[in-house]
Amino acid sequence: MTSSPPPPFETLVLATRNAGKLAEFDRLLRPLGVRLLAAAELGVGEVAEAGDSFADNARIKAGWAAKATGLPALADDSGLEVVGLGGLPGIHSARWAGPERDYGRAMARIHKELTHRYGSFARAERRAAFRCVLALAWPEGGMELFEGVVEGEIVWPPRGSGGFGYDPIFRPLGEARTFAEMSREEKDRLSHRGRAARALLRRLEELFGATGSPGRDADPQG
Repeated sequence: MTSSPPPPFETLVLATRNAGKLAEFDRLLRPLGVRLLAAAELGVGEVAEAGDSFADNARIKAGWAAKATGLPALADDSGLEVVGLGGLPGIHSARWAGPERDYGRAMARIHKELTHRYGSFARAERRAAFRCVLALAWPEGGMELFEGVVEGEIVWPPRGSGGFGYDPIFRPLGEARTFAEMSREEKDRLSHRGRAARALLRRLEELFGATGSPGRDADPQG
């Protein structure tokens, strides 16, 4: 945690090259009223995600971007944890999609492995959770973490054309539709990334809200 509030900022670097995540962050962080820039726009290359957890990888990416740009940087590491697969793909969620980011193939792999392990998909342990850890790094040093989790289950076949990644096979608890069948606003309200982003906004409200700096209009919902 930072030892004292950092100065207000006008630009926040997002350490991601995932177009779907960039679009979600643009919506989720709009209450900040700051300029969001992808690290690639500033010529910052990728750094190896060598951590053993979502938190480790988020720290690595945020710290790298903050140091390289001299600006506050935000990174997320997130993924799908399937109970019946021992928590996989977990931190390897993007890797399962391969260098082509073929999530159709990744979703098919989940279905295939559950079916193989349990004899049929109908008998499989299909409980799952999407998990997101956000790391906010200050260029002067210091970092804060924010986590969001949403539980649900795997469905097959994939349903819906919205969202990205594993959204078409994930149905949140208490919902009849997958993330890919929901509007962007509905998904933002329920998603792991939305929950983590609201925790971030509340923290920035604590730091800057009283002075009218970024964070004043943070979404109060948890």
